Amino acid sequence: MRTIILFLLTFTTIYAAKISDVANIVGVRDNHLIGYSLVVGLEKTGDGTTSKFTLQSIANMLKAMNIDMNSIDIKSKNVAAVVVTAELAPFARQGDKIDITVSSIGDAKSLEGGTLLMTPLKGVDGKIYALAQGAISIGGRNGQGGGDSHPTTGLIYDGGLVEREISIDLYNQEFITLSLKDANFQNSVTIQKTLNELYSTQVAVALDSRTIRLKKPQNKSMVEFLAEVQEIDMDYNVKDRIVINERTGTIISGVGIEIKPIVMTHGDITIKITEQDELSRPAGSMSVDENMVIGLNENELYTKTGSTTVANLVRSLQKLGATPKDIISILEAIKSAGSISAELKLI
Repeated sequence: MRTIILFLLTFTTIYAAKISDVANIVGVRDNHLIGYSLVVGLEKTGDGTTSKFTLQSIANMLKAMNIDMNSIDIKSKNVAAVVVTAELAPFARQGDKIDITVSSIGDAKSLEGGTLLMTPLKGVDGKIYALAQGAISIGGRNGQGGGDSHPTTGLIYDGGLVEREISIDLYNQEFITLSLKDANFQNSVTIQKTLNELYSTQVAVALDSRTIRLKKPQNKSMVEFLAEVQEIDMDYNVKDRIVINERTGTIISGVGIEIKPIVMTHGDITIKITEQDELSRPAGSMSVDENMVIGLNENELYTKTGSTTVANLVRSLQKLGATPKDIISILEAIKSAGSISAELKLI
């Protein structure tokens, strides 16, 4: 039986952050664009005859150029059907260039050396906002097989041209809304107090745990006001989070995430987390470092008062030779028991 005994200290996680790092301006955001087209010029690595939609697309393109051909008669392997995607930045203007991502949707082996034909890119409203065209750069991308497999996704840097603008009139607005990236009542109120104290008037009102409504001062434009607001520092309460990748066994955790008292058993591992004023050093024990002691039984680890965190627990489990799968299972069980208040996120 392997036993871990740890002792508890409470941590408060407060950081300084700029308002621009923790809140977005409502309405000022990227917009997704999507289109369908063909990539030509491939060296027999395009779609085969089983991709009927590719053959039909080739036939339709030729028909638009006054060449009437049945899709059944097309045998080319130098063409691939692709989905084209892009992000339209806020305040993008006609003539601005944007990066384009091209992804095969047929059975093409590679898009390397191909050229994307002119592609209308539409928004969710069905309107065309940009046109894309150009030579595809693979840039060392690999397919799902990894290794030497041929890439079926590529980029066209500055390959999109903005044709339609999304109108956002900030200058003439008197009110604007901030949205916190993570809902937190304390952070919402902190922004309200920070801004009102700085401007000596009520320019901010916290509407809920995520939303703060701003009113620009009389002597500033909305653009000037937002430029100042985004650079203001505030005390920011960070929501503790543990991120676990079950596939790779990777665990990412803040160093101060507390574990409340608990006793649990997982296989031949027993974990006891209790509170005490001073560390009881077992007879015959030896120090690993200033915060950890190994007992006479090498399967027992003890930590000094004030060091019981997820980081300490994971380190202790590793000292006992626990596998990543065991550690992840233990953290999930402790979270389910309510001894870890931090959010547990599996990826």
